[in-house]
Amino acid sequence: MKKDGRYDISGLSEAQFEPGSNEQVLKNRLGITSPKEMDDAEARALERAMVRLVGMYGERHRFTADDICELHKVWLGEIYEWAGRYRQVNVSKDEFPFAAAAQVPPLMEQFERDVLARHTPCNSRDRADVVCALAETHVELVLIHPFRDGNGRVGRILSILMALQAGLPLLDFGLIAAEKKQVYFAAVQAGLDRNYEPMERLFAEIIERSLAAS
Repeated sequence: MKKDGRYDISGLSEAQFEPGSNEQVLKNRLGITSPKEMDDAEARALERAMVRLVGMYGERHRFTADDICELHKVWLGEIYEWAGRYRQVNVSKDEFPFAAAAQVPPLMEQFERDVLARHTPCNSRDRADVVCALAETHVELVLIHPFRDGNGRVGRILSILMALQAGLPLLDFGLIAAEKKQVYFAAVQAGLDRNYEPMERLFAEIIERSLAAS
């Protein structure tokens, strides 16, 4: 993932960039120095990872914090040495600070105990229940921001796997990557006050679009 001014990274151990990238690409196993090439590599890796991950977790699986690390590792393990490990640096986005790095392990334990244990397996056939489960789980995970990079996409991977448990098709998140990108960011921030309704509205629309396309 490139550094383009949207993310501020403090710390030394993980704040390394690929030599020759002009501090635009994080240090990686592939020696990639171009932001576009890295974006493409991550996208291809995500496609491959989804094929594998869909087969790894059944409809009765209760997700854990270790599973979240595994999602990240399966996706980015061939690209970054730190894939699947909690970050050691503090990160912020547009002056919005995520959880301090030192708090990530206990926060992920709490996330497993209070959110994952309650919302997975996501077997409800009541659409409203599924929307609530997806929204809260996604918001809380993104607010913790457990990894150095790729947190939003890991959150989306988890949402897809949970939706499949509920009998829904693969979710298409194109909506939040385009016209509702800022709405999505605002919905994440609303979660600071445990207000999940903005994200619930987004997930309801994502599900409707995904069903219509399936």
